[in-house]
Order: sequence, then C-alpha cells, then structure tokens
Amino acid sequence: MAMNKEKNTITTSLSLLRQCFLLLTIFLAVNGRTNAALPGQTEQDHNGRVHDMDGVGDEWGVVERKGNQFVVGGQPFYFNGFNTYWLLMLAVDKSTRGKVSDVFRQASSIGLTVCRTWAFNDGGWRALQKSPSVYDEDVFQAFDFVLSEAKKYKIRLVLPLVNNWESYGGKAQYVRWGNASGLNLTSDDDFFSDPTVKGYYKAHVKVLLNRANTFTNITYKDDPTIFAWELMNEPRCPSDPSGDKLQEWIQEMAFHVKSIDSVHLLGTGTEGFYGPPSHERLQLNPNAVAGQVGTDFIRNHKALGIDYASAHLYPDAWLPKSGSNDYAQFATTWIQGHTDDADAALRMPVVFGEFGVSSSKAGRSNSTQRNTFIAAVYAAMLNSTKRGGSGGGCLLWQVFPEGTEYMDDGYAVVLTKAPNTSNILALQSKRMQIFNSRCSWRCHWNCKKKNRTDHDARLPRDEL
Repeated sequence: MAMNKEKNTITTSLSLLRQCFLLLTIFLAVNGRTNAALPGQTEQDHNGRVHDMDGVGDEWGVVERKGNQFVVGGQPFYFNGFNTYWLLMLAVDKSTRGKVSDVFRQASSIGLTVCRTWAFNDGGWRALQKSPSVYDEDVFQAFDFVLSEAKKYKIRLVLPLVNNWESYGGKAQYVRWGNASGLNLTSDDDFFSDPTVKGYYKAHVKVLLNRANTFTNITYKDDPTIFAWELMNEPRCPSDPSGDKLQEWIQEMAFHVKSIDSVHLLGTGTEGFYGPPSHERLQLNPNAVAGQVGTDFIRNHKALGIDYASAHLYPDAWLPKSGSNDYAQFATTWIQGHTDDADAALRMPVVFGEFGVSSSKAGRSNSTQRNTFIAAVYAAMLNSTKRGGSGGGCLLWQVFPEGTEYMDDGYAVVLTKAPNTSNILALQSKRMQIFNSRCSWRCHWNCKKKNRTDHDARLPRDEL
C-alpha cells in the first residue's frame, strides 16, 4: 500500500512538472519571444523551427504582438480587412474555385491585407470534418488552395476553428457527435464542459495545425500567411451567465493551441460584450441580453495564451429600434470603449473582427447610410491608430466577388459594383499603410508627435 502511494505521488509530481513546463513554454512564447530577436536576426522556437523576425530575406514574415500593437519584422502592422467566410466551400468545386482568386485580387487592389474566413465545416454538405477526426481530403486540399491564393495576393488570414452557431456544424454538431457515441448531452453548451466533446475539438485543432499544405508544402503552424487562429466564431454560453464555464474552456483551449503552435497569434473570436465580472462596463453593451450570454470582454482576454482582444459590431441587429443615425454614434462609443480597455486593462491590440450594417436596412437603392456607418467605424479606429493605440484593425462583413450574390446575407459588398464603398475602403487602407511606414516599434510614434508635416503632406486635409 505504501509503495503504491509513493508511486502515485511520483506520477502526480511528474504530471505537474510536465504541465508547468508547458505553461512556461507558452508564457515565454507569448511574452518573451517578441523581444528575443533584433532586426536582421532569426529566432528559433521551442520546436526547433526558425523564423525570420525581420522579414529581410522573407518578405512574408510572421505577424507578432508587441505590447498593444501588431508588428511584422519590427514594423507596426495596422490593417484594414474583410470577411469572406465561405471561401472553403467555393474552393471545393473547381467550377467556382476562381471566385476565391477573384475576391483576393479585388481586395488586394484596394489595399485590404487581412481576410477572416472559416477553417471549419463540421458534418453536413462538403464537410471538412465528416465525423470526429475523419476528414475529406478533397475538401482539405481546397483549404490548402485558399491559403496558397491568399499568400499569392499578400493577404493574411484570420481563421476561426469552430462555430458557436449551427451553420457549418458548430458546437451543436459536436454535441450531436457526442450523443451518437452514447453520451447523454442535453444542451449545446455541453460543448464547453464535456470531456469527450472537448477531446473532439482538441483533436481537430491538432490535425489542422499540423496539416502540410499540398500546394506550398508549408505546415499550417509554420505558415506566415496565417495572421491568427480564433478559438471560436462568436462563442456564447448562455446556460452560464456568470461566464465561468466559457472562461475555463477558453483557458484550456488556449493552452492546447499554444502547446502545438506557439508562433501564430491567438484570439477568442468573441463579440466584445461585457458580463458580470465587468459590471461597471455593462452600460456599453447594446442591450441587457448581451450581458447574459456568458462572455466578458476583459476577463476573456486575460486568459494566458490569448494575444489580442476581439469584438464585433452590428448596431442594426443589436439596436433594432434605432435609426441609422444612431448606428454611427454607437460605433464610435463601442470602438472607443474597447480600445480604451485594450490599452488600460488588457495592454494588447484589439481587432474588430466583424462590422457591418445590412443593405436591406440601410436601403438597397441608396448605400449612403451604410457608407456613413463604415466611415464612422474607420474614423474611430483612426483615433486609436494616430496615437499608437490598441486599435489594430477591423474587418468588414463582408466582401463578395461578382457572381456570388446568391449567398448574400444582406451585408454583401461587391467591390466592382459599389465604387463609393470601395473608395472608402481604399482610403482607409492607404491611411493604415502610411501609419505602418511612419516609424519602427522602437520609435513608438514619438517621431509622429514631433513632426506631423511629413504625414500631413501625404493626405489631403479632408482625409486626415
């Protein structure tokens, strides 16, 4: 009996040591690696992979985080971007694969540099993951193509790993798989707590991150085309308004992702609502329900392994009784509140991963109201960018190439058919590029504060 007890003690101690080692590795990856290499040097991670930290000799360097800013090779990386979530689906069918190239080419032509698209399709039609850890190789090769085309047009990808919603499978599909295996799960929110279902998610993450691209021969976890992973698209756990269940899941899965891939950035994918832990910020929420869905903007992004904060912005859906004039005001307040919290409470960048208003609500025959809203979002972001703040970038929902309007959810912007909107997007892209070229991280924007004439000379007065 004494020997068994001693053996169990040793086993437990070894397990704790392994966990501590992994935690230390993740901590160093998150907090230490960004300061480990100087421009012109390379850095070797704990898996022995070498990454060019400067971008010299590799113009497609990995996006990293330093304090409250994104950087590539020591230079600031503020961005303007878009969502096109269904790229995987179009890439599967070779008759529509060219639309993937079209949207990247058109977006690149107006300076958009980041795209957010699904890295999942669980169960159902053209599923990537047909059942737990069972994949369709043709669909996987389609996703390889999406990554290779993004790199071709110098567009980086934000990749959510699963959906909160039932579209494309989501947490509901994982729960159905669990019940089919003999479990007795009664809520989709069991996704966040059941060990078997969590194991399905972890296995999917491992397969995806270790995938070798059949077009480029680059493993996903090594590919600088990937801007960041997101744990989930818009996670919610309304069965636990306290937020404890979701917070534990975020922490566990952030640890898991970083144990496989310590190179890429990791976000939560949340909508940015404040919950009970941030009771003093609840007034920023668009409605009372938003504070009861189990998320909290500040708490969620303090989880170890999370590199940047995430928020979304849909005033037409969140404020259904308000008019279009209120949308711009809400956007300004929402963005200001989240950039302030990202600066002061989190000390990390914040990405507004989705924003938009429906054309059916803005008026299909007159896009002026939608353009006014987009301009207000960009102006609020610019207020953060100009002072070197945490507003890292925002991603319009959503950009379509011609011939795909049949999938329009009301928010589609076809760049070739919306010249005024395209001009607004292009102007914001130009602003971001100018700020990115102003000075290096070490300058921390002091040079801009000392001398505005160089920057001001490059933009007309009404564009400042």
